[in-house]
Amino acid sequence: MLNIGFFRGQPNEYVAKYVAGRLVAEGPGLAFYYLKHKTQIVVVPTTSADGHFVFNEVAGDFQEITLQGQFVYRISDPKRAAEALNFALDMRTRQYVADPREGLVQRIANVIQTRVRDQVRSRPLEEALQTAQETADAVNAEIAGGNLLGGMGITLLGIHVVAARPTPEVATALAAEYRESLLRKADEAIYARRADAVQQERKIKENELNNNIALEEQRRTLIDLEGANLQRQAEFEGLALERRAVSRAKAIELEAAARAEGLEAAGRVAGELDALKILALGLHELSASADRLLTAKRAE
Repeated sequence: MLNIGFFRGQPNEYVAKYVAGRLVAEGPGLAFYYLKHKTQIVVVPTTSADGHFVFNEVAGDFQEITLQGQFVYRISDPKRAAEALNFALDMRTRQYVADPREGLVQRIANVIQTRVRDQVRSRPLEEALQTAQETADAVNAEIAGGNLLGGMGITLLGIHVVAARPTPEVATALAAEYRESLLRKADEAIYARRADAVQQERKIKENELNNNIALEEQRRTLIDLEGANLQRQAEFEGLALERRAVSRAKAIELEAAARAEGLEAAGRVAGELDALKILALGLHELSASADRLLTAKRAE
């Protein structure tokens, strides 16, 4: 009874049971009883795992560069992985006989490093520093496209660069050059700001001058309008005076004509009155003469 054991695998583990060197059961998360003296159990984890790397390479301009980062991988074909590496368990300790994960991570890192070396050597140092993650993405695509890890049953999920550094001496030189470029940019910004201030001041003066010109033109237009208005007013006043003079002359002429007509009428009336007066006097004299004659006749 002591020679019988029980094993239960996890759902994310590929389990293979060998009895006397012969495969009798395999699959994810198997659970079974086994005879300890003639059973071997292989357990391949299928979850994703991380691996770290530090690559010291030489850029295209013969400058050293250090790339540090990590990659994520997963065992997608447990059978191939079990054939390439030893995932057998020590049934007494339930631990791997020889942990295969270290060797697996090193193999993946070696494949990645060879491709990274080709990418870095094709670029100068500054470009390699600036495009470190792009290099990692290109390497990841190249490994996936060429199925370079398929022989080990591995799928590379991603490569991430966390640091890209040159040597300390080169870093100091690059920092100095970058610092100088920043100072030049600062000086250029100051000059540009001063030039912009001068330009703005010139625009302000131009605007003031344009405003003064516009005001003078408006003033000249106003003076022209005032002069035209005064001239028109004088013309209107002269025309009014002329019309008044004509009207007055006509009035005087009419008045003179009326006076002349009145005098003529008065003369006619006076003439008529004088004739009547003479007739009346003659009649009066005739009547007086007739009375004297009558009186004389009566006296006889």
